[in-house]
Amino acid sequence: MSDKIKVGISIGDVNGIGLEVIIKTLMDSKIMDYCTPIVYGHTKVASFHRKTMDLNEFNFNVINSPEEAHNKRANMINCWEEDVRIELGTSTPTGGKYAFISLERALDDLIAGKTDALVTAPINKHNIQSDDFQFAGHTEYIQAKTNAEDSLMFLVSEDIRVGVVTGHIPVNEVPEKISKEKILSKLTLMNQSLKKDFWIQKPKIAVLGLNPHAGDMGLIGKEELEIIIPAIAEANAQGIFAFGPYAADGFFAAHTYTQFDAVLAMYHDQGLIPFKQIAFHSGVNFTAGLPVVRTSPDHGTGYDIAGKNQASASSFREALFTAIKIVKCRRESSELSSNPLKLSKFSKDRD
Repeated sequence: MSDKIKVGISIGDVNGIGLEVIIKTLMDSKIMDYCTPIVYGHTKVASFHRKTMDLNEFNFNVINSPEEAHNKRANMINCWEEDVRIELGTSTPTGGKYAFISLERALDDLIAGKTDALVTAPINKHNIQSDDFQFAGHTEYIQAKTNAEDSLMFLVSEDIRVGVVTGHIPVNEVPEKISKEKILSKLTLMNQSLKKDFWIQKPKIAVLGLNPHAGDMGLIGKEELEIIIPAIAEANAQGIFAFGPYAADGFFAAHTYTQFDAVLAMYHDQGLIPFKQIAFHSGVNFTAGLPVVRTSPDHGTGYDIAGKNQASASSFREALFTAIKIVKCRRESSELSSNPLKLSKFSKDRD
């Protein structure tokens, strides 16, 4: 029996570029040297996308459960029996329905321990809404399904890591959603993840301000003085190396982010716009703070290029390899924590 890492993959919106970037990634047989991929979808839908790319030589190994996965093949579990109408480049209820079926099945197997990680292809946050899915996105759904108290949307790449205090909410709700306790919770999750998932022993975290010029000493808003600075102070008191608050514009323009292991932004676009500018083709969305490992590419459904064989698989490939690396780091961290002698030697080697 192989002990190779099994990575479940949900296909996202069938009318988008999800299956295109999945197939382009798994066409490289060297991927199977690092993991056993298991795609949750249907071979007929995959065949439709494969034909749009004129890839007659690629096929999935069809299985019924992760236990049957071939460790040298790209595997697929058929999650439904009926034919699916595909309308490439269009948002339809069908796209949302089958995106959810794929996600639910993949996540259930992950939670059950049948797979080791999950990589999610992009969904449409509107057409996936239903009685079973009433969440702002993947992150919130997976947090609820895994019964995690909190989670952190953590965008990572080789050059920069950015987390956000508030995620998929309207901008006018951001100030009321920011509190000392919430900032401290996100800093704690980020600090723990940097240590456990990325093996950074003494991470340095930069915290951005909410207002222009980080409030300019209270002249442009009081959140920095009343909420953010006290949260940073409390984090430091708890042994977290947090610094700031920094004015977001100058912080990224001057490349100050390169002096830190991660950055905590106050809201979605404050963190994701510079992140995508810096690492768009290699960025990965990682949900930190969960008992399971989940990553996704840092792009959307790509309706505008769906079916045109133009989608880059770079971000999806990075999401796959990031998931594998995090699983390995967590396994090693668990082994070290259960072996005091090995942990002592590891700490000396890292110092």
